[in-house]
Amino acid sequence: MKDKLLVMRCKRGNAEALERIYEKYKKDMLVLAVALLHNTSAAEDVVHDVFTCFVRDIERFRLTGSLKSYLLTCVANRARNTNKAKHLRAVESDLSEPFGSDEDNPSAMISCNEQLQQLSSAMTRLPYDQRETIMLHFQAGFTFKEIADSLGVSVNTVKSRYRYGIDRLRSILDGEVIK
Repeated sequence: MKDKLLVMRCKRGNAEALERIYEKYKKDMLVLAVALLHNTSAAEDVVHDVFTCFVRDIERFRLTGSLKSYLLTCVANRARNTNKAKHLRAVESDLSEPFGSDEDNPSAMISCNEQLQQLSSAMTRLPYDQRETIMLHFQAGFTFKEIADSLGVSVNTVKSRYRYGIDRLRSILDGEVIK
């Protein structure tokens, strides 16, 4: 169902429409929040806070673009505020659920989980602004211009953060492979 129709139904008090929005975007929102916060519990809190605010302000909400982009931008902003408020330091990600499953091939699943943990660990070693830019680009599918607009910085700044972050990830991961 189209997002505009779902939002319109939410404004009329349709709980099923809100549930459909939640189910449609919760995984993307949670993955982004976990990647930015490296704490599953805090990420779940951020996602729930975003939905609570969305519901509270639904009457004034006007969908002018992508609902997914709007919700993911809200998650990124809330995660940034959470990091600032709590002065969170990068910690190992709590990967309580594997992101993909290949039940027929356990060794492939183990290898995939190991690679995800290596990548997650490497991501924690990036400066927050680089990690945020990379996740908004890859996970949320934002363009560099969309990231720049949502962060209030220039496109060149976003491109630099992305490039330096990717270079640093390569360096970190290459170093782990050699060891």
